[in-house]
Amino acid sequence: MSMRKPTVEETSAGGLVLDRSGTVAKAALIARHDRRGKLVWSMPKGHLEPGETAEDAAVREVQEETGIESHVIGTLGTIDFWFMSQDRRVHKTVHHYLLEADGGELSDADAEVVEVAWFPLDDVADLLRYPDERRLVNMVHGLLSTTES
Repeated sequence: MSMRKPTVEETSAGGLVLDRSGTVAKAALIARHDRRGKLVWSMPKGHLEPGETAEDAAVREVQEETGIESHVIGTLGTIDFWFMSQDRRVHKTVHHYLLEADGGELSDADAEVVEVAWFPLDDVADLLRYPDERRLVNMVHGLLSTTES
């Protein structure tokens, strides 16, 4: 008889923070080591705190993981997936937003982050490890044209 593993729901938020102050739009990405020790670039994100909205969590996580202060300018979309963690099945939902940088300086002070860097927006999709994040980034230009009109 097989024991069914308990299921846990987890919700996170984060996104792509842009700096459009120069001639080329840039986006900040973070790098972590995966289980095999390989450096993996992704969007900053993390768990919602009690009573926090997904948008507020995205702004906070971007600041904690990159050092950049920002505000939400659009919704990129939601990714959900399942994975096994220790003795349980986890259903994770991640809300992704498009954010505009307001200030701060790049910092990898967060213990979970190995590296943080600005990249030209047009290069970001190729750098990201996860196909779902690449798909969201490929929607950014369309989203920017609607937020500017």
